[in-house]
Amino acid sequence: MLLNIVYIVVGIALVLWGADRLTEGASDLARGMHVPEIIIGLTIVAAGTSAPELFVSLVSAIKGTSDLAVGNVIGSNIYNTMLIVGCAAVVAPMTVSRSTVRKDIPFAAVASLLLFMLCIDDMESPHLWGNEITRSDGFILLAGFVGFMIYTFIAAKKDGLMPTEEELEDNRELPKDYSNLWRNLSFIALGLACLIVGSNLFVDAASYVAYRYGVRQSVVGLTIVAGGTSLPELATSVVAAYKGRSAIAIGNVIGSNVFNILMILGITAAVHPLRIMGITIIDLTMMLVSIGLLWLFAYTKYYVSRREGAVLLLGFAIYLGWLFYLL
Repeated sequence: MLLNIVYIVVGIALVLWGADRLTEGASDLARGMHVPEIIIGLTIVAAGTSAPELFVSLVSAIKGTSDLAVGNVIGSNIYNTMLIVGCAAVVAPMTVSRSTVRKDIPFAAVASLLLFMLCIDDMESPHLWGNEITRSDGFILLAGFVGFMIYTFIAAKKDGLMPTEEELEDNRELPKDYSNLWRNLSFIALGLACLIVGSNLFVDAASYVAYRYGVRQSVVGLTIVAGGTSLPELATSVVAAYKGRSAIAIGNVIGSNVFNILMILGITAAVHPLRIMGITIIDLTMMLVSIGLLWLFAYTKYYVSRREGAVLLLGFAIYLGWLFYLL
């Protein structure tokens, strides 16, 4: 038992370190090719911060532990919205831009509602037991993700963040920097290897712990797995809030929530359909309530105060208490 707890910790460490190496190597490689920073941020960095959830969910589904995969995504979104934003707002009240309130948070809410509908679309009782997120559902989620990326690039261009045609042409004429090519390729390969090994180690150990103590895999996914894979977002958002860069903190959370649902569950379900066994309506409702609360707090004054952050943390504590009560 103690050995499996060590495996869980080592697995989380490998996944997080691997995602960091992968992101660093890919970002440096893109800069050497003179890819604009905004494009690197919207693609490589965003995908890199979601890599832990992606690999853990994908490995969980392939190994037949679908509840770990689904619980990881639902739990991560609840962690992001209630724990991470709550902690960041308590550390320093957060200003939220009008664009985030009117466009980004609603998009995350729609993605959450879409997942809710896909999970209950064939339910015959108040429980979700045996329902499935099918391959066709996965492709629906991926189509939504493509739409989100198109929308994000159009919005960035409208806000003047994307490079102009002249700037792109100037970049093409600059000599490419291949001085760190092998270092960057090594980081990418090492990062991928750590993600794969760490995900396998983590999922196997978490599954054993759940089996050994009779804990539902869904609860493990909603707590241990989700908490472990949400560590990068927690660190990034709290530090950003402390430094007064609340737009980064909020954007990090909203972007992660959308990536989790549309990209991660989309890819996972497309590769291997996800049968729901232990996830409940309450878990899905909590995911919707969390994004709804964030939207409400941000909409009133384009601001999340310390008191509102404390409300989010209290809601998270109550939900976590309910999960442990069910053990």
